[in-house]
Amino acid sequence: MPRASNPTTIDPALDAAALLRRIGFFGLFVILPVLAQVARRATVILAPIAVVLLIIASAIDRRQRPVRPAVTRLLTAPAFLAGMLVVLWSILSLTWTPFLGPAVERLANLAATIGLALLGYFALPDRMRSANLYLLPLGVVAGSIVAIVLGLFGAHLAPPGIDDDGALDRGLILLILLVWPALAWLRSRRRDREALGLALLVALALTVQPDVTQIAALAVGTLAFAVTSYRPKLGVMLTATISAALLAVAPLLPFLARPIGAALLGPLSPAVLSLKSWQKVVTTDPVRLITGHGFETALRGRLVGLLPVNAPTTALFEFWYELGIVGALAAAFALYASIRRGGRDIPALIPGAMGCFAAAFTVACLGVGLTAIWWLSIIAIAVVVFVAVERGQFRTSRPKVAKLHRLREE
Repeated sequence: MPRASNPTTIDPALDAAALLRRIGFFGLFVILPVLAQVARRATVILAPIAVVLLIIASAIDRRQRPVRPAVTRLLTAPAFLAGMLVVLWSILSLTWTPFLGPAVERLANLAATIGLALLGYFALPDRMRSANLYLLPLGVVAGSIVAIVLGLFGAHLAPPGIDDDGALDRGLILLILLVWPALAWLRSRRRDREALGLALLVALALTVQPDVTQIAALAVGTLAFAVTSYRPKLGVMLTATISAALLAVAPLLPFLARPIGAALLGPLSPAVLSLKSWQKVVTTDPVRLITGHGFETALRGRLVGLLPVNAPTTALFEFWYELGIVGALAAAFALYASIRRGGRDIPALIPGAMGCFAAAFTVACLGVGLTAIWWLSIIAIAVVVFVAVERGQFRTSRPKVAKLHRLREE
């Protein structure tokens, strides 16, 4: 007699959702770190596509966490409320900014980036598959190799007529932020040798085409990572306090740093002259330290003569210049609360989170303005990636025999 077959239920919708999710994570974890080394707008273009694929996958199989409790927790989080205060103050500053059109356009881009990051956060599955998360270190390795090749042979490999200045710099900054969740994931799986090799490869990619901002960001991130690995509470406290304090007292920094810079670098060095311009901005119109000059004035002001051309192009300067004390202190509190909240997550991930926070803050302090969309997109990607790594930190254990018998009897 023929043996009865055991029919298996196949749901094409679930298979399609799994495929879309795999493609989305492959694009976010592998393709993006590679293409970011050669295309300046890769982050702005590819990240939304990957997030949309994740959203479609979650809409099909509904494997994400319940949205309503997540929204409730988010709306009651002090860091999120402080961040929303920064956004609302930026909207209010449109009433006194001299560049209303560009400011509205930039603010709309900022809102779109935040909204897309939130949608990506809500679309992540409740439990991440290890196969998807192992794509992250693979992508960082691939991106680092591409960066090394371009740094060594870029002038010979670039096709004639192609001018994509700054692509490699932006790609390396993306690697500096993504290496920390990749390290956190590998260390949580007790792959310490692979994690060390990954960190060394990223460091090598930075030395091929040295940049002070990138090397300083990786060094500060490494210091935060090391301190937090040794003393988790101390590392979290130092990272949160130093970052928030620097942003809160930023107008005092040029008065403290300029004499030191003049003694070390000379009074006519570009960095010292930039600090002198910052001093002049603070002393010329101190009332504006309260309200700020309005959103988008730091960038546009240089073009029309409102600001010296050599004024700093850092988040520390631009927060205070554009949003004043209200926006700067709200941002400082949001930063402090975010870092402290990150220090309460799974212990295996805390050193990587502190390294990422410290590296990102260093980049913002040394070389990136307040509202560069590519920079905001990189930060949003790093947040979504870290949440994905956190969702992969679950363990399943088989119940003991006695407990299993007890459950059967009940």
